[in-house]
Amino acid sequence: MAEQSNELKKLAAIATDLGLSAELRLKSIELIGSIGTHDALLILLDLAANKKLIKEERDIALQHASEIIKSGH
Repeated sequence: MAEQSNELKKLAAIATDLGLSAELRLKSIELIGSIGTHDALLILLDLAANKKLIKEERDIALQHASEIIKSGH
């Protein structure tokens, strides 16, 4: 569980690092979504609310958050 939490923190840091390419940030958002836990949902919602990210990144984060909610996790 702690390992998954550390992975989520690392992926969240990548997703918000504006020094990295948008492609890499999008990939990290997708990976967070694939984890599908409650913690991943919270991170995705934070990303969706982050005005510093481009609209596409925020939309993808919101889409993955919605999928986690629909799956019941």
